[in-house]
Amino acid sequence: MIVHCWRRALEADIGPVVVACGDPAIKQAIEQVGGQAVMTAADHPSGSDRIFEALQRIDPDGDHDCIINVQGDLPTIDPRIIRTCLSALQTEGVDISTLVAKIVDEEQKTNPNVVKAVLGLLPGQTIGRALYFSRATVPAGAGPLYHHIGLYAYRRQALANFVALVPGVLEQREKLEQLRALEAGMRIDAACVDTVPFGVDTPADLALAREMIAARPAPIMSA
Repeated sequence: MIVHCWRRALEADIGPVVVACGDPAIKQAIEQVGGQAVMTAADHPSGSDRIFEALQRIDPDGDHDCIINVQGDLPTIDPRIIRTCLSALQTEGVDISTLVAKIVDEEQKTNPNVVKAVLGLLPGQTIGRALYFSRATVPAGAGPLYHHIGLYAYRRQALANFVALVPGVLEQREKLEQLRALEAGMRIDAACVDTVPFGVDTPADLALAREMIAARPAPIMSA
C-alpha cells in the first residue's frame, strides 16, 4: 500500500518524494521499487513530527521551502488534489494549507468521526481561511458543511514552529492536532475539492482499493 501512495505522490509531479518511516519493512519496500525512504524514530506522536525529522535528515541546508505530508493510507488519492493542496499555500501569510470537501451524506454531518472544517466560502471561491475544526456539527445555520481531509502542506518554518509547540487546550479536547496551530495564531487555508480520498482502514477497504487501482488508467508523467 505504501508503494501505491508513493506512486500517487510521484504522479503529482511537484518535487522530490521521500517516505518517512519508523519501520524498516516500509523502507525496504520503497527502496525495492527505486524510491527514497528515510528512517525516523519509531515513537513520534504525530506524522508532523516524523516528517520534520525526515526533512532535517534529507535537506539540512533548507533547499526546499514547502513540504507536503501525504498519509500512507491513501493509495488511490488523486495526484491532482495533492497539487491543489500546494496551491492553497501560495497566498502570502499562509502557514499551512489543507483540503476540504462539501458533505453530501446527511449522516456524516453528525458523525463525530467526520471532522468538520469551518470556513466561509463565497459563491465561486474554492480556497478560504480555516477558522476552526471540530467533530461537532458546525457551523450552525443554513449552508454547506465541509469534511476536512487530513492532507497538509507546510511552509518549512511553519512546520518547525508547529512541532515545537506544546499540545493546545482545544487540540486535546477535540483530539485534533491541527487546532494546535490555530491556537498558536498560525494561518491555515483550505482548498475545496470534489471528493474525499479513500482511506484504507480495514481488510474490506484494502480489497476495494485494489479494485480501484486495477481500474485506474495509466498515469501521464511530464518529461
